[in-house]
Amino acid sequence: MKVLYFHQHFSTPSGAAGTRSYEMAKRLISHGHHVTMVCGSYSGGETGLKNDFIKGVRKGVVDGIHVVEFKLNYSNQDGFMTRTLLFLSFAVKSIQVAMFENYDLLFATTTPLTAAIPGIFAKLIRRKPFVFEVRDLWPELPKAMGVIKNPIVLGLMSFLEWTAYKSADRLIALSPGIKQGILRIIKDESRVILIPNGCDIDFFDKKSAAPWRPASINDSDFLAIFTGTHGLANGLGALIKVAEILQKHQRYDIKILLVGQGKEKAQLQQLATNKGLENIVFHDPVSKHQLTGLTKSANLGLQILANVPAFYYGTSPNKFFDYLSSGLPVLCNYPGWIADLITNVKCGVAVDADDPEAFVLAIENLADNSEQLKPMSLAAKELAVSQFNREILAEQFVLWLETSWEKSC
Repeated sequence: MKVLYFHQHFSTPSGAAGTRSYEMAKRLISHGHHVTMVCGSYSGGETGLKNDFIKGVRKGVVDGIHVVEFKLNYSNQDGFMTRTLLFLSFAVKSIQVAMFENYDLLFATTTPLTAAIPGIFAKLIRRKPFVFEVRDLWPELPKAMGVIKNPIVLGLMSFLEWTAYKSADRLIALSPGIKQGILRIIKDESRVILIPNGCDIDFFDKKSAAPWRPASINDSDFLAIFTGTHGLANGLGALIKVAEILQKHQRYDIKILLVGQGKEKAQLQQLATNKGLENIVFHDPVSKHQLTGLTKSANLGLQILANVPAFYYGTSPNKFFDYLSSGLPVLCNYPGWIADLITNVKCGVAVDADDPEAFVLAIENLADNSEQLKPMSLAAKELAVSQFNREILAEQFVLWLETSWEKSC
């Protein structure tokens, strides 16, 4: 089977972005399938291609994956209009590939929602089987956050969402809420499967990855890390409040480390400076290889999001699964399926949303009673192995695509 795979933000483990598409493509190849990955350039990602762009595109083979990369330099620090234009440009270029490339099945994954457009064209014009993976519910999430308010834009996005779901032969949801959101439109559960983000257990178990911390953090400090985008959706202002309270409590032994980039980062850094906070450290993005050493050195992983109800069951955050992969206890500051998992298996702590005092009490309790961390760590690792092992989830993914293709033949 020849799979034409669209992911605008594709990255290998050498980049500082999620590697789900890389891992799924590798698993397809291991089953004897051919994969062509179509992507754009992403400031946090690394496609693996080093050759020059020719007329805005470069091609090559990376770990068996045939990669087509368009020179569309996306950054999550860009403004709304810039990102919108980049999304639309990628969709237009992708349509051209979908119309003329030789393939058996087209697979597209969000974000953005416009990633579905080449699949819609391939289905309607070339009658190719189309499988669509939904990582976030659009326009529900931006509407809930107040990022997009224009009713015309929201209406167009809703129409695109409806068309994408209706056009797809099959769909993949990354969280329970996303699956329910899809089923509100297509009403056919046999066409939708839940395959959440996975845990790369062997990758994080590598003994070659040496533990490390930034120079400003002592080995004796209790280290809580956040690894991911510093955007509006992440609600990282909560960590500024937590750091402020910890400093008032004179808990200089507790450090908060934020690793990543995003539109809100400069503002967060300035806010921390203005408040004279010495217990919160900002670090540039790191590759997934470097991340394994950092998680080995940390005491706690922070799963932080803005308190938006649409997030509770409608997201599948990469960082949470990376924490589990490394056996890192997790503190979550919003309700939903992630908080329920943490509470049920006792692999960390869930605190009430918008309650920095409860957050501080939880982190101080863990720092003062370190014997609690070991059973939480073991529970995190067990959850990674039993429910979110990427090896198992990737097999489900491959089977879902294979049967979608066979059904169309």
